[in-house]
Amino acid sequence: MAEEHKEEVKAESLMEKIEDKIHESSLPASDVVHERSGGVSPRSLKAKVYRIFGREKPVHHVFGGGKLADVFLWRDKKLSGGILGGATVMWFLFEFLECHLLTLVAHSLIVGIGALFLWSNALTFINKSPPKIPQIQIPEKPFLQIVSAITFEINRGLVVIRDIASGKDLKQFVYVIVGLWVVSVLGKAYNFLTLVYIAIVLLFTVPVFYEKYEDQVDPLAEKAMIEIKKQYAVFDAKVLSKIPRGPSKDKKI
Repeated sequence: MAEEHKEEVKAESLMEKIEDKIHESSLPASDVVHERSGGVSPRSLKAKVYRIFGREKPVHHVFGGGKLADVFLWRDKKLSGGILGGATVMWFLFEFLECHLLTLVAHSLIVGIGALFLWSNALTFINKSPPKIPQIQIPEKPFLQIVSAITFEINRGLVVIRDIASGKDLKQFVYVIVGLWVVSVLGKAYNFLTLVYIAIVLLFTVPVFYEKYEDQVDPLAEKAMIEIKKQYAVFDAKVLSKIPRGPSKDKKI
């Protein structure tokens, strides 16, 4: 009985140390020193306000603060509703009516070109000037900027994958493996088009919902992150710390 009591006391002390470490890691160094000295400054109180992903700026700035942020956060309700409605129509056509993309594009062009052709000839037949069909061109600069941004993100992702595969950050490796496993499970349950549509719906609903109720969501997210960090700390102490790791950058010859 005495040995069991000692083991319980050790387990409790270990969990207390983990909680203290998690709490200190969520604060700046200056606030941790001030807190240990027994005082509480307004700066430390401000730092204790938890925000998801450690953000310090409003949600609108997180999305870039431009037109894209206005669309996701429904600043322009007509444009946001049009994009979400268009995505819903496209998903309905391809998923439920089983239309094919090439067939749909061909039929749309047939209807559009045929309607303009008949309209032009009808106006000429009744001695009226033909309609002025606007010239449509894809702007080169925004297109190149989008391609450049996508290329940059792909290259950055390849660098991250290379660092993870080198075995230097075991925590990040576990996160990536779990994320890929979740993606594989979702890929079995839904096709690619449905996953894209779900992602679009989430982009148009979750950010605006979070912006409206962030003061209620952030405390719940903080409790969840503390619990996740506790479980990870225990898992790291029992399993991950015993796995041999690759050579660090300081040991290069």
